[in-house]
Amino acid sequence: MLEMRPDCEGCGADLAAEAPGAFICSFECTFCVGCAEKTDDACPNCGGELMDRPTRSKLSQEKYPASTKRMFKT
Repeated sequence: MLEMRPDCEGCGADLAAEAPGAFICSFECTFCVGCAEKTDDACPNCGGELMDRPTRSKLSQEKYPASTKRMFKT
């Protein structure tokens, strides 16, 4: 099951688990559309391909909550 991180590692933008617009690599590094585009869809952490992150419905989040640990480093 994906961790569904709550923010972009590049800029800190909020990325809700139920909303589209997040990109992840195979290590679950998570970025917003703008940051993914800046790197040409290559993960700046590991070099892997950034792909659209699937969404998780609010109903599913009741049983399987998204992560609350923010990854953006100021």
